[in-house]
Amino acid sequence: MLVNGYIWTAQGESTFVEAVAIQDNKIIQVGTTKNIQALAGASTRVIDLEGKLAIPGFNDAHIHFLEGSKGLGEVDLAKAKTGIDIVAAVHDFGRLHLNAKWILGRGWQYTQFPSGLPTVESMPGMPTDRPIFLEAYDGHSGWANATALKLAGITSQTKTKGFGIIVLDAKGIPTGALLEDAQSLVTDLVPVPSREAKLDALRNGLKMAASLGITSMQNADGAITELSLYLDLQKNRDLTVRYSAALSVRGRTSLAQIDSFRVMRRKLSANPLLKADAIKFMLDGVIESHTAAMLQAYDDTPNEKGNFAMPLVTYRELVETLDKDSFRLYTHAIGDLAVREALNAYENALTINGQRPRRNRIEHIETISPEDLPRFAKLGVMASMEPIHADPGTMGVWEKAVGTGRLPYSFAWNSLLKENAQLVFSSDWPACIDVNPIRGIHVAVNRRTPEGFPEGGWIPEQKISIGKALLAYTRAGAYASFEEDVKGQIKVGMLADVVVLSKNLFTIDPMQIASTEVVTTIFDGKVIYEKGKK
Repeated sequence: MLVNGYIWTAQGESTFVEAVAIQDNKIIQVGTTKNIQALAGASTRVIDLEGKLAIPGFNDAHIHFLEGSKGLGEVDLAKAKTGIDIVAAVHDFGRLHLNAKWILGRGWQYTQFPSGLPTVESMPGMPTDRPIFLEAYDGHSGWANATALKLAGITSQTKTKGFGIIVLDAKGIPTGALLEDAQSLVTDLVPVPSREAKLDALRNGLKMAASLGITSMQNADGAITELSLYLDLQKNRDLTVRYSAALSVRGRTSLAQIDSFRVMRRKLSANPLLKADAIKFMLDGVIESHTAAMLQAYDDTPNEKGNFAMPLVTYRELVETLDKDSFRLYTHAIGDLAVREALNAYENALTINGQRPRRNRIEHIETISPEDLPRFAKLGVMASMEPIHADPGTMGVWEKAVGTGRLPYSFAWNSLLKENAQLVFSSDWPACIDVNPIRGIHVAVNRRTPEGFPEGGWIPEQKISIGKALLAYTRAGAYASFEEDVKGQIKVGMLADVVVLSKNLFTIDPMQIASTEVVTTIFDGKVIYEKGKK
């Protein structure tokens, strides 16, 4: 049991109790410390919170967990500030991994380069003794060194199929930058890790998740083969999150593949920790590389509006079919045109398939037309967003591309809430600068970097309260997967997933949120992380 605490129940923005009693994996009582202590038996473990804040476990509602976990063993570029820093990190990694056939890394930002994309000139001294591939922090762009380009056969004459671009310089020579699906020309050549290596990576990722208070996650690029890894972890009692997979569907996905998704959904329907009842679509790209689909041209390239990742007619047909089959639907839509077309497709499916409980979602929504804001509540579509993507320290190239006219409705959390949209938060890890939910909450509440930039906040009218931010990271995540009756709140009968924090987010200066840490994580009624203990 937890006693003497400031325990936020998530039943509202500001609902608190002092103590919680847990038996097996359920919450059996909440109330005052005196009442809860009276339930203690000889073998009861009593955790004295000493006034600390406890909340429901965080639910990261859009994550790419296997990729992020594998990345923990690659070059970490998240702290790099310049191209020189990136080169130094690659050299350091190379010296420690002399037998690695490839050097892989992730985390560079568009703002680090004059053109918004890396080049050989912007990263002088990059090794060429083996192929190197470095992904941007958002995963939508990557850079390959000359060795990797040669291995892939990429020249000035190489053409890409579908949604991808090989970036060329003024002389028509590849710069090494590859956008969207063009990355696969190189990444398809990277040796595939063994099954055991993937399981080891996931175990390391789960330890990290526990230390950050993440007890539920909703994967956003699931493959059926990947689910078998989580089944192995569950069998060996290594799975310390409640995991829900959205299986990826693109324009070329076959009917046989969709049938296999139905089979997997049935197979996991009674599994207490694993679900596979959702589908993920990619409708456009990202702002920084001008691949997000916009209603009006990009401000810095007046002839470009971005494009769609699949034909709209194909997307609409797939949405209609899979909605009829009662899959929950996610659609990646970053540009305001893509957001509108996702809403149109969901509305069409609603009209054709009729009313029923749905938890369809649009992912990211970095830009939106004001006239589309009320449609989320009207259609029952959830707004699934990542506050960390709006960290002002990363927005230079983004803001230049969007232009001042569209800025008021950029990452428009508060505007969506005012229109009664259901907001759910996540990290999009590893496509982000920090997976930590606390860092995301800091941005949602402050719209500033941890160092305080900019004063007053970036587009401050889109700030939200700490209560609303926490609801989006907890209760809303459970609602998104039809699990609001079993988790996401501290309430009698709910699953015992609880996180204790080092600071009280409701009473501290909001600029102290970013320095708050997880003290204890309880998952399924068991303590799986205690700060300072191995």
